[in-house]
Amino acid sequence: MPAAAGVAAVDRALAILDAFTENDRKLTLAELAKRTGLYKSTVIRLAKSLEKARYLLRSEDGTYRLGSKVLLLGALYQKNFGTAEIVPQTLREIVDELHEGASFYVRDEAQRLCLHRIESRRAVRDSIHVGDRLPLTVGAAGHVILAFSGLTGERYDQIRKNMYAASFGERDPETAAVACPVLGPDQKFIGALSVSGPRYRIEAMGVHSILPVLFRHARNLCRVLGGDPDAPQFAAWSKLAKALRAAHAAGATKGYRAPASGVRAGR
Repeated sequence: MPAAAGVAAVDRALAILDAFTENDRKLTLAELAKRTGLYKSTVIRLAKSLEKARYLLRSEDGTYRLGSKVLLLGALYQKNFGTAEIVPQTLREIVDELHEGASFYVRDEAQRLCLHRIESRRAVRDSIHVGDRLPLTVGAAGHVILAFSGLTGERYDQIRKNMYAASFGERDPETAAVACPVLGPDQKFIGALSVSGPRYRIEAMGVHSILPVLFRHARNLCRVLGGDPDAPQFAAWSKLAKALRAAHAAGATKGYRAPASGVRAGR
């Protein structure tokens, strides 16, 4: 019985933290009770423990906000994942080259988590932030994650073959994205490298212009993170790069279209 009670208390405390969304700077006691389904007296009792551990902060007006310990855990997660000192610089270089936002996503159970993000400097851009959790079933990065998590079917087989996915207006009708996998030791999937922005700009630039940049940086990340950039899986990248060089030499780059990824129609 004591063990069960302990687990229940932890579950309830975590439910209080989970009640906060990206749009909530602070929540009242009533809002926390409503979102968690807990009695106000229970919320108050658990909130005191969370405050003591710096997971919650109680303001003078009685409202609650997330405490500094939550930020520390997020920073530790990034550091221990092994990408915090490497991936952001890669994203900056991609943004400098393509002038659109670049993100790195990892799987978080049934969602994809934006672990790193560098925004485009352009005034009109898509809005993605570090820590955002988005669906796996829509958007280029989500499809890449599913494909390299072993999901079968024509769409995902094609993504694994071509080593990328492109999506247009799938999650948001006004945005588009192109993503490819980043592989680590033993060529195991680490995460999805993505370029995204307003759909009209991504379409005007063309997948054929984005892929060489994305592939080059993904390959470099593979090398730095312990993978083999010359592994057979990357044959599709080399083949595409060769085709693009040939098209450019023939003056036909503008009309060249990369192989279908199996995902058309988002970010």
